Amino acid sequence: MSTSRLPVVQLHNTVFCWTQDKPVLKISELSLFAGEKVFIRGPSGSGKTTLLGLLGGVLTPTDGTVHVLGSDLPRLSPSRRDHFRAEHIGFLFQMFNLIPYLSVIENVVLPLGFSKTRLKKVTAKGTTQEQEALRLLGHLGLNDPQLLKRPVTELSIGQQQRVAAARALIGSPELVIADEPTSALDTEAREAFIKLLFHECDAADSTLIFVSHDPALEPLFDRSLSLPDLNQALAHGAQQKEAI
Repeated sequence: MSTSRLPVVQLHNTVFCWTQDKPVLKISELSLFAGEKVFIRGPSGSGKTTLLGLLGGVLTPTDGTVHVLGSDLPRLSPSRRDHFRAEHIGFLFQMFNLIPYLSVIENVVLPLGFSKTRLKKVTAKGTTQEQEALRLLGHLGLNDPQLLKRPVTELSIGQQQRVAAARALIGSPELVIADEPTSALDTEAREAFIKLLFHECDAADSTLIFVSHDPALEPLFDRSLSLPDLNQALAHGAQQKEAI
């Protein structure tokens, strides 16, 4: 992957602590580039969810910088971070976080009610919100009209996963963040879903950050990063500085 592409994510000496003396995340340098599909691996407790919280502006670092799409997220107010996240980032969660009292289509178009930017991208295609939702669902393997009329709570895990993916992708966000979204699927279903996700990210020119503890998925991605190794980089740098 060429580093001549524009950086979408830049972290520098980024530290996050829940308590003052116990940092859970230490990253000296991290740069992710436009259009990349990046796999970030690490065991439970290694700080994967914390990292995604920082990238989405849900959390702010104890120290260091977090730049996403050129914005210095920690310097934004909480309301501006919320707005930034809605406008530019699509989230795909491990538990999907679908709204049970909304229909499949209503779940998919939900982000467009919070983002004028993503809504404009849909209308610029000359299509309606519902038509774009149906297009995404169809590309992700959900094209049965009867199925789409069911409450999301009646869908299978794999079907719910595809609804959540369509919701994350609608409106072509520049950054798509996936937090262990395939953990409930078998190996064959995981790989098939990831290839569908890649296809839609390519079509929207979205950068994909995919976090998982499953190393078997790594070969599918442009680049793989070990979160424990990233955490160790800052610790190693600090040891060198002390030695000097």
